[in-house]
Parts: sequence; structure tokens; C-alpha cells
Amino acid sequence: MATRRGANAVEPIRDLDKIQEIKNYLLARSYRDYFLFVFGINSGLRISDILPLKVLDVLHTKHLKVREKKTGNARKIVITNALRKEIEKYTQNLADSDYLFPSRKGGKPIHRVQAWQIIHDAAKACNVEGAIGTHTLRKTFGYHFYQRFKDVAMLQYIFGHSSPSVTLRYIGINDDMVDEALESFSL
Repeated sequence: MATRRGANAVEPIRDLDKIQEIKNYLLARSYRDYFLFVFGINSGLRISDILPLKVLDVLHTKHLKVREKKTGNARKIVITNALRKEIEKYTQNLADSDYLFPSRKGGKPIHRVQAWQIIHDAAKACNVEGAIGTHTLRKTFGYHFYQRFKDVAMLQYIFGHSSPSVTLRYIGINDDMVDEALESFSL
């Protein structure tokens, strides 16, 4: 498993078809694992903040409130309509006190190493290239948020980064992508 510094070495999943392929792969194997992937790419949270969540934390609320383990900062994140539908479907047979991502050993959530294995194996099975890990979920959220809205300041705020350049580097917007965009620019 990657270290904290190594976590930044993972890449977002840029290809929407690959994201759908991973969803299909995971759904065929385990609904819990599918939901982990969907929750991660739609919330932008770190895996350390996702795994301890319980049903009560996400059901019947418009906002998810977490205290980030890494920073200690309190975060309030809107639960999108699409994610809300997934939550309602996934939790319909769970008790409010149940973990969202329970270990099969019982009584606790899965460990981050197991979450890494789930994401890594799915990406490998779907031929996703590049370094993939649990942080890929957060970076995938960031990359696609940026691609859709082109609002680096908003994404910087969501992630709690210190500068726009940190955010762009974090989501994998690099010099090659800038060069490609500029090649076709003309006034």
C-alpha cells in the first residue's frame, strides 16, 4: 500500500467509460464494493473519512458532516441527488447503527488495505492504466469536477488546498494537458 507521500502518486480515472466498466465489474462481484467506489468518486472524501461512516451519518440528511482525520477540519458536504439515490438503495436493509462498509468479520468497517485491494483489483481487471489506489477515488472526483465546471477555486475550497496550483497538480492537470489545450487556441 502507498504511503501518505505515495498516495499522491496515484492517478484519477479520467475515462468515463472505464469508470462505468469498474462500476459494472464491482456490482457483479459485491454491492458493498460497488457502493464504496460510487461513494468515493461522488463525495471527494478521503478513504479514511469514508470507511468509518455509519448508515445514520448519510441517511435522511442533505449534508454529510465529517471531521477529517488528516486535517482535523470539520467538513460539510452536500449529498448529491445521484448519490442520495445510491445511498437509499444500498441502505434499505441496513440498520442506522450499521457501518456503510462492514467487514465480513463483523462489528467493524473494512480496513483501508482492504479498500485499496478492492479498488486496485477492479482497476486491474478493467485494464485501467496508471497507479491506482484508494486516493484515486478522491482524485477522480476532483478531476471530473474540474472538467465539468472549470472552477479551480471551488475545487480548492472543497479539498482544502492552499493554492490553485496544488489543486491542479493534485488532480493531474499537467503541462502536457495545458500544451494540448493551447495548441488549438487562436483569437
